[in-house]
Amino acid sequence: MSLRSVLTAFFAFFVCAAAQAADRPSLFLNLTSDNSQRSETGLIFARDQMARGHALTVFLNDQAVRMGSSTNLRNFVIQQKLLRDLMGKGAVVLVCRVCMRHYGVTEASLMQGMLLDDPERVGEALFRDNTRTLTW
Repeated sequence: MSLRSVLTAFFAFFVCAAAQAADRPSLFLNLTSDNSQRSETGLIFARDQMARGHALTVFLNDQAVRMGSSTNLRNFVIQQKLLRDLMGKGAVVLVCRVCMRHYGVTEASLMQGMLLDDPERVGEALFRDNTRTLTW
Protein backbone atom coordinates (compact mmCIF):
# COMPACT_ATOMS: atom_id res chain seq x y z
CA MET A 1 0.00 0.00 0.00
CA SER A 2 1.44 3.38 -0.95
CA LEU A 3 1.87 6.30 1.41
CA ARG A 4 -0.67 8.23 -0.63
CA SER A 5 -3.28 5.46 -0.13
CA VAL A 6 -2.64 5.38 3.61
CA LEU A 7 -2.93 9.17 3.89
CA THR A 8 -6.12 9.19 1.80
CA ALA A 9 -7.68 6.47 3.97
CA PHE A 10 -6.58 8.30 7.14
CA PHE A 11 -8.08 11.59 5.91
CA ALA A 12 -11.35 9.90 4.83
CA PHE A 13 -11.68 8.24 8.24
CA PHE A 14 -11.39 11.56 10.09
CA VAL A 15 -13.73 13.40 7.73
CA CYS A 16 -16.36 10.66 8.18
CA ALA A 17 -15.86 10.62 11.96
CA ALA A 18 -16.28 14.40 12.16
CA ALA A 19 -19.42 14.29 10.01
CA GLN A 20 -20.87 11.51 12.15
CA ALA A 21 -20.19 13.47 15.37
CA ALA A 22 -21.93 16.53 13.90
CA ASP A 23 -25.00 14.37 13.22
CA ARG A 24 -25.30 13.17 16.82
CA PRO A 25 -28.37 14.44 18.65
CA SER A 26 -27.94 17.09 21.33
CA LEU A 27 -28.97 16.32 24.90
CA PHE A 28 -31.04 18.72 26.99
CA LEU A 29 -30.90 17.49 30.59
CA ASN A 30 -33.54 19.00 32.87
CA LEU A 31 -32.08 18.40 36.34
CA THR A 32 -34.71 18.97 39.03
CA SER A 33 -33.36 17.31 42.17
CA ASP A 34 -30.67 18.29 44.62
CA ASN A 35 -30.70 14.77 46.05
CA SER A 36 -27.05 13.77 46.14
CA GLN A 37 -27.36 10.38 44.44
CA ARG A 38 -29.94 11.41 41.83
CA SER A 39 -28.16 14.59 40.78
CA GLU A 40 -24.74 12.95 40.65
CA THR A 41 -26.13 10.10 38.55
CA GLY A 42 -27.81 12.51 36.13
CA LEU A 43 -24.64 14.55 35.69
CA ILE A 44 -22.50 11.44 35.17
CA PHE A 45 -24.99 10.22 32.56
CA ALA A 46 -24.77 13.60 30.80
CA ARG A 47 -20.96 13.60 31.00
CA ASP A 48 -20.83 10.15 29.43
CA GLN A 49 -23.12 11.19 26.57
CA MET A 50 -21.11 14.36 25.98
CA ALA A 51 -17.96 12.21 25.78
CA ARG A 52 -19.70 10.30 22.98
CA GLY A 53 -20.02 13.47 20.94
CA HIS A 54 -23.43 14.81 21.96
CA ALA A 55 -23.73 18.54 22.58
CA LEU A 56 -25.08 19.14 26.10
CA THR A 57 -27.28 21.66 27.83
CA VAL A 58 -27.99 21.17 31.54
CA PHE A 59 -30.98 23.05 32.93
CA LEU A 60 -30.82 23.40 36.73
CA ASN A 61 -34.47 23.57 37.64
CA ASP A 62 -36.48 23.37 40.89
CA GLN A 63 -34.30 22.18 43.81
CA ALA A 64 -31.29 21.59 41.52
CA VAL A 65 -30.60 25.35 41.46
CA ARG A 66 -29.05 24.90 44.90
CA MET A 67 -26.21 22.92 43.28
CA GLY A 68 -25.17 25.93 41.24
CA SER A 69 -24.58 28.18 44.23
CA SER A 70 -21.10 28.63 45.68
CA THR A 71 -22.72 29.09 49.10
CA ASN A 72 -23.73 25.42 48.96
CA LEU A 73 -20.34 24.03 47.93
CA ARG A 74 -19.91 21.77 50.95
CA ASN A 75 -23.26 20.07 50.20
CA PHE A 76 -22.52 19.55 46.49
CA VAL A 77 -18.76 19.09 46.10
CA ILE A 78 -19.08 16.24 43.58
CA GLN A 79 -21.92 17.87 41.62
CA GLN A 80 -20.09 21.19 41.36
CA LYS A 81 -16.94 19.45 40.16
CA LEU A 82 -18.98 17.62 37.51
CA LEU A 83 -20.65 20.88 36.46
CA ARG A 84 -17.28 22.70 36.22
CA ASP A 85 -15.84 19.86 34.16
CA LEU A 86 -18.87 19.81 31.84
CA MET A 87 -18.74 23.58 31.29
CA GLY A 88 -15.00 23.33 30.69
CA LYS A 89 -15.72 20.89 27.86
CA GLY A 90 -18.37 23.11 26.27
CA ALA A 91 -21.61 22.19 28.00
CA VAL A 92 -24.07 25.01 28.60
CA VAL A 93 -25.57 25.21 32.09
CA LEU A 94 -28.76 27.24 32.43
CA VAL A 95 -30.29 28.08 35.82
CA CYS A 96 -33.99 28.74 36.45
CA ARG A 97 -34.50 32.30 37.72
CA VAL A 98 -37.87 31.64 39.32
CA CYS A 99 -36.47 28.62 41.16
CA MET A 100 -33.46 30.64 42.32
CA ARG A 101 -35.76 33.22 43.85
CA HIS A 102 -37.85 30.50 45.53
CA TYR A 103 -34.81 28.74 47.04
CA GLY A 104 -32.86 31.89 47.94
CA VAL A 105 -30.06 31.44 45.40
CA THR A 106 -28.56 34.70 44.21
CA GLU A 107 -27.08 35.40 40.80
CA ALA A 108 -23.84 36.53 42.48
CA SER A 109 -23.47 33.11 44.13
CA LEU A 110 -23.75 31.10 40.90
CA MET A 111 -20.72 29.19 39.74
CA GLN A 112 -18.72 30.98 37.06
CA GLY A 113 -19.94 30.14 33.56
CA MET A 114 -23.55 29.40 34.45
CA LEU A 115 -26.23 31.34 32.61
CA LEU A 116 -29.61 32.52 33.82
CA ASP A 117 -32.45 31.07 31.85
CA ASP A 118 -34.56 33.16 29.54
CA PRO A 119 -37.07 32.07 26.91
CA GLU A 120 -34.58 32.56 24.06
CA ARG A 121 -31.72 30.59 25.66
CA VAL A 122 -33.92 27.74 26.82
CA GLY A 123 -35.85 27.64 23.56
CA GLU A 124 -32.69 27.61 21.46
CA ALA A 125 -31.32 24.60 23.33
CA LEU A 126 -34.59 22.75 23.84
CA PHE A 127 -35.99 23.10 20.33
CA ARG A 128 -32.75 22.70 18.38
CA ASP A 129 -33.17 20.17 15.59
CA ASN A 130 -32.30 16.62 16.60
CA THR A 131 -32.33 17.32 20.38
CA ARG A 132 -33.28 14.75 22.96
CA THR A 133 -34.59 15.75 26.36
CA LEU A 134 -34.32 13.93 29.65
CA THR A 135 -35.46 14.91 33.14
CA TRP A 136 -33.56 13.61 36.08
